[in-house]
Amino acid sequence: MKIGVVGASGYAGGELLRLLSEHPNFEISFIGAHTNAGESITALHPQLIQFEGQQFSAVNVDDLNKCDLVFTALPHGESAKLISQLNEKVKIVDLGADYRLTDKTQWDKYYGGSYAGSWTYGLPELTDHQLITKSKHVASPGCYATAIALSVAPVINQIDSEDIVVVAASGTTGAGRTAKVNLIGSEVMNNLTSYKFGGVHQHTPEIEQILSSISNKSVKISFTPILAPMPRGILATVTAKLITATSAQKLRTVYSDFYDKSKFVSLLTEGQMPMTNSVLGTSNVSMQIALDSHVNRIIISTAIDNLGKGAAGQAIQNANLMCNLAEDAGLKLAGVR
Repeated sequence: MKIGVVGASGYAGGELLRLLSEHPNFEISFIGAHTNAGESITALHPQLIQFEGQQFSAVNVDDLNKCDLVFTALPHGESAKLISQLNEKVKIVDLGADYRLTDKTQWDKYYGGSYAGSWTYGLPELTDHQLITKSKHVASPGCYATAIALSVAPVINQIDSEDIVVVAASGTTGAGRTAKVNLIGSEVMNNLTSYKFGGVHQHTPEIEQILSSISNKSVKISFTPILAPMPRGILATVTAKLITATSAQKLRTVYSDFYDKSKFVSLLTEGQMPMTNSVLGTSNVSMQIALDSHVNRIIISTAIDNLGKGAAGQAIQNANLMCNLAEDAGLKLAGVR
């Protein structure tokens, strides 16, 4: 199948190229970038030696319309502008935010600008696979949203769904490749800082949306993100008030059963804690749970690679389903610690 990648000069775009270059069923036929058009791919992604001598192409609708499937990895607001010009037959997985939210008022509150509507929300562990398979257009979730929603979903009906508290740390690639003073090395090294403090992070509504859709309950989260001094990875710590008293072992059974058939989510053995460097370069999700009986709250610790399961890996997982391939095709990778 012929695959196009738009936004290939960014971090998520580069990870898409790395994974797609080894995919058994996909052939990259178009690699596009806007401001970096004409530049060498390896100048921005020196690790991708398989693309030595190739350049980013200017985004061209005619070339994209020759593709079977296109990945768009663009800043919010940009995907919709391009996608409106593409042929309806082209399957699309959008890694941006443009089509994630079903509620326009939430879009206006957290993003602003023109609202493009909503597509199938592609979080395969929580979204019906048949729905993704039948969809020509899929919105891939945000990185934080993926880690947090997966953490909470197994117990969403056993907790106070309006009392979910999250503190999650992410590497700097989560902020994109645009140069920013607060992201330069001398600002980030030996430093931790919260940002988008006070419930304003843009992934908040999509987390509440997906959890509400699987529970038919109102969901509210209090989410504090932290910028960590590392390039990639997310470690989310989630706590929630349990409705009734239970045991830690029963909670472990709930999680084990929920993710029993998952290709990527693993509940670690007792005593082992998730680490970001154990999932780098993969779509794997490492999870641990505990019961704080003192306050009757469940605590979930979850690690993902924000560029893997949080972006490129998950986008390919969705594309595999859309193309009736094995869900983990091209994604059976060991970590790169």
